[in-house]
Amino acid sequence: MKRLFSCIVLAVCFAASISAQKDLVGRVYHHPDIMAGEMKNIQKELSSDIDADIKKEVAEAEKKKGRKLTAEEKAELKKETEEAQKQAQAILYGMKVAVTVTFKSEKDMAMQTKMKVDDEALKKAGIGWAKRNALKAAIAVMPSTEKMQYIVKGNLVIYGEGKDRDTLTLSSDGKYLYGKLDKSTNFKLTRTK
Repeated sequence: MKRLFSCIVLAVCFAASISAQKDLVGRVYHHPDIMAGEMKNIQKELSSDIDADIKKEVAEAEKKKGRKLTAEEKAELKKETEEAQKQAQAILYGMKVAVTVTFKSEKDMAMQTKMKVDDEALKKAGIGWAKRNALKAAIAVMPSTEKMQYIVKGNLVIYGEGKDRDTLTLSSDGKYLYGKLDKSTNFKLTRTK
């Protein structure tokens, strides 16, 4: 009798965990800055690519000019490439990207992305007023909320249409949604509702 009772309890718990994974309606998942944890990886990637970028720029300049660059020209090109990379890093460190996913119905969800730029961080990096305002203007016109349809297959939440389909992974306890911005940048959203 105890064994039968234990089996029933386990079956009920298992069924509850499966239905908790699939019934996402009303759930909200959020992270205040999905880029924060990836800054070190991005910085390493940018730093390791600088030599390759410089070689590429030199090769393109030599092809365009039809001759080898002088040492002075190479030094100037290297300086420009390093400055561009420094500005790219400053933009990344000066940005916050908050993401919220809300499951509206059994097939509709909304993904809200809020981007903020820290003006002081960009100033410290030497980015001029015009570039800072252009970046702010570009962010301001980006859509902040995107509504789309989704389906659930096991612990995968597949959303979007056609070539724009993407996947989030639901944790076994339903507390987290995991995703990828690109091949090397992962993020984790925590359930808030």
